[in-house]
Amino acid sequence: MAAGDFSDLVAFIAVARERSFTRAAAQLGMSQSALSHTIRSLETRLGVRLLARTTRSVSPTEAGAKLLETVAPRLEEIDNELATLSEQKNKPSGLIRITTAEHAANTVLWPRLQGLLQDYPEIRVEINVNYGMTDIVAQRFHAGVRLGDQVEKDMVAVRIGPDLRVAVVGSPDYFSHHPQPQSPQDLSRHKCINLRLPTHDSYMVWEFEKGGNPLKAHVEGQWTFNLGSHILRAAVAGCGLAYLPADMAKEEIASGKLISVLEDWCQPYPGYHLYYPSSRQSSPAFSLLVDCLRYRP
Repeated sequence: MAAGDFSDLVAFIAVARERSFTRAAAQLGMSQSALSHTIRSLETRLGVRLLARTTRSVSPTEAGAKLLETVAPRLEEIDNELATLSEQKNKPSGLIRITTAEHAANTVLWPRLQGLLQDYPEIRVEINVNYGMTDIVAQRFHAGVRLGDQVEKDMVAVRIGPDLRVAVVGSPDYFSHHPQPQSPQDLSRHKCINLRLPTHDSYMVWEFEKGGNPLKAHVEGQWTFNLGSHILRAAVAGCGLAYLPADMAKEEIASGKLISVLEDWCQPYPGYHLYYPSSRQSSPAFSLLVDCLRYRP
């Protein structure tokens, strides 16, 4: 293939990743018919079927999956190097994609990055809220945010926040009908509000520790959400007990809308860290973002 045919590979990668001609066409800024023609031309030149198409879905064939696995990282490396060269001669600019949990987005990323983007209007930041253990390389994120003890060893980890505590909270109305739990074992007799995790389609386990003895509780209740803000709202409404970062519920606790229980079981745990591949070539914009987020006690 000639160098000019790289655009065909870019088109194939977009369709294979999005598994949709509609979304890929929108991403590439071209019509679906033109994109379909480009893919057919590429398959004809290579003499192999790259995509399996039905009326409802698009997925890579075995040959297509192999091509995606081998070619996509190389094209991304070229793109990253070209972007780096461009940024070195211009002002810091470009898109930085970060995956994070809602609490970290609200308490760390938003308050700090707001000022950075005002000072550097050519930098763009995309925040993706996701409670799953995202593979940032496969999902094409520049960085992710996790608690310190969850960062993989082959990643660069930069602390961006202090240690945290969780709180188990319930409304006065809820506790007027249910006794306050004295230990995590008592939670089995309570209505608890669950957080659904996308990883393995499971509920978040409530973790506790007292006197050096860790304890995990699998709780049940009528309500399940995938966002902490919704869990907080349900707790204030008296729907059950919630397990949340303590600072997320501090205003409601201070105002008496929520009551904190099991405090002696809720110990501090490692705070948020920004993580990214150790092999990543940092651009000026990314370096500025890391320095802006770095925790300075």
